[in-house]
Amino acid sequence: MSRPPVHPFAARPVVGVALLVGVVLTALSGRYGYHRDELYFMVAGRHLSWGYIDQPPLTPLIARISTTIFGDTVMGLRVLSTLSSVATIIVIALLAREFGSARRGQVLAAICAAVSGFVLGVGHMVSTATYDLLAWMLIALFAVKLLRTRDGRWWLALGLTAGIALENKYLVVLPVGALLVSLLIVGPRSVLRSWWLLAGVAVAGVVALPNVLWQFQHGWPQLTVAGGISEDDGTENRIMFIPLQILQLSPFLVPIWIAGFLRLWRHLQWARSIVLAYPVLCVAVLIAGGKSYYALPLLLVLVAAGAEPTLRWVDRHRIQAVIGLVLTALTSALFTLPLLPASAADFVIPVNKEQGEQIGWPAFTASVATAWGQIPPAERSTATIFTGNYGEAGALRRYGPSHGLPTAYSGHMSFADWERPPDTNTGPVLLVGIVPTPEFRDCRQVGAIDSIVSNDEDGATLFICESPAQPWSTLWPKLRRFY
Repeated sequence: MSRPPVHPFAARPVVGVALLVGVVLTALSGRYGYHRDELYFMVAGRHLSWGYIDQPPLTPLIARISTTIFGDTVMGLRVLSTLSSVATIIVIALLAREFGSARRGQVLAAICAAVSGFVLGVGHMVSTATYDLLAWMLIALFAVKLLRTRDGRWWLALGLTAGIALENKYLVVLPVGALLVSLLIVGPRSVLRSWWLLAGVAVAGVVALPNVLWQFQHGWPQLTVAGGISEDDGTENRIMFIPLQILQLSPFLVPIWIAGFLRLWRHLQWARSIVLAYPVLCVAVLIAGGKSYYALPLLLVLVAAGAEPTLRWVDRHRIQAVIGLVLTALTSALFTLPLLPASAADFVIPVNKEQGEQIGWPAFTASVATAWGQIPPAERSTATIFTGNYGEAGALRRYGPSHGLPTAYSGHMSFADWERPPDTNTGPVLLVGIVPTPEFRDCRQVGAIDSIVSNDEDGATLFICESPAQPWSTLWPKLRRFY
């Protein structure tokens, strides 16, 4: 049975809120520098493929498109990321509309999304989570439309979006799976008895097929990466799951998403499966040892649902509402955007370590160049720079040429597939962020990285070794790291 029609879309104020966030993100986009993942994406974008060791191809492709159109700078790289977050805010307002909100409720939903730490954080940088969030919101919108109208054709839109999302990050199987489980538990099961569902699955499969085939042909390396992350960080992820769910969205938004949860469960019974999908998803993430932000997008759906009941509270407590909004915006911006001087970022890094990963890469490269200068000029033509992770390799690819550095190599993630040192490089090896192993002869420490903040490179060692113990082609399989 079809549900009543929704209210008109409050396009002008909602788009205004979203564009304001876009202006803020653009103004701050170049304040610190590249994130380590962005340095990796830019190199990946120069090695376009249907897949990579640790991810599908969409984000590197978007990084290449953005820098090609808008310039090979930090700001140019992040333009499409900013636009993605603008679109995400608009979709969240559309979700509120589907849940029965009129103009004011839609605008409140957009404002809540705009001041949430998660939306600001992923919108500031290029990451797989940036485009994943937009995909999840679209999938939620199409799922809600499906449940509200019982029009099975929405399965096609949902399937197409899921297929595209699978070309960005495999996490999209989690909300779709959680929704299907919830539909089986609380219904309405009638939407599952439709040929449109099979058509949607087929569309998703066709769109995602190229990357699935790539993973199959390469032995499913992304499963190895995911398993390693879970093994290394699973316990910590489980312990911090609830606290980070609250902190990463914003503590001030907790009452709103709780109100949304209760509203959908008690008063919009056709949407109960949307409510149940969130705890189902949380259980799945906890079992897998995944990161807390894997479940955050569905909290934004609950925020959209909570906008309408929150309006009634706002009407009675306007001053408190304004104070809460200001505090939410300030705290979210402080912890997710580069507002502080770089030297003061240690204040926010314990809550958001990604801030520190955008600071210090030019200075890092200068330190590596100083160490490289200790290799005699006559030996540099056969010398090699070998780094411990993709961020270091990406930084040296980006900033190294201005210091006269040669190509930096790494066995980390897809860097191991793109290039390895030629076997003619039999001379010294500069190890960056790597403790010497038997694969390298006669190593001596020549320096260390002194970052101005507590990021992953702070204290990283620099060693010069006399030579590789074997030809690089022989060593390379031993030097590969999947996580």
